[in-house]
Amino acid sequence: MPTVEVKNLKNESVGEIELRDEIFGVPLNEALIYDAVKNYLANQRQGTVATKTRGQVRGSGKKLWKQKGTGRARVASLRSPLWKGGGNVHGPQPRDWTSEMPRKMKRGALKSALSERLREGNLVVVDGFDLENHKTKTFVSVAQSFGWDKKTLIIEIEPKNNLLISSRNLPGVKVTSGVNVNIYDVLYHEKIVFTRDAINALQEKLSK
Repeated sequence: MPTVEVKNLKNESVGEIELRDEIFGVPLNEALIYDAVKNYLANQRQGTVATKTRGQVRGSGKKLWKQKGTGRARVASLRSPLWKGGGNVHGPQPRDWTSEMPRKMKRGALKSALSERLREGNLVVVDGFDLENHKTKTFVSVAQSFGWDKKTLIIEIEPKNNLLISSRNLPGVKVTSGVNVNIYDVLYHEKIVFTRDAINALQEKLSK
């Protein structure tokens, strides 16, 4: 079982925690991670983009001139796609982009990504995030003591207001609850910071 030091907010070691091999000792599976990220991003799409067809744009449906005898090309409507301001042909229409992916595959991809972050040394466990106030400089001082100068994901069971407010103005920092961890956030953020309770809860969830 891999073992990780548990730190306090001053970056001092206060103990160790053992992580389960079936979650944090999984080999890297790039193909599975790719499929999971693709599925996640597809499910985030609203699918509301649309263009107007010739039946939806404004304009008269009257035939502009008679069919024969003018020497001009025949034309039916001002709303024809051939005309400026006419309808659009084969343009995007509202649709549902969501797709299903087996839960076992989703969890396998998440385990693989978390294991890789641990092997890189970019997974940190802290005892808790009990900040004394909600000022941004309070969180910045904690981040500087750990050297979190890159995109950082903080995972806590129930994030407290002081943590949420003090970190929300910092680019690259995201706070989420332990039950909402997703594959995209794990890959997008280079540093993953768990509280002790959050990592235990996640291990229980992924072991079921």
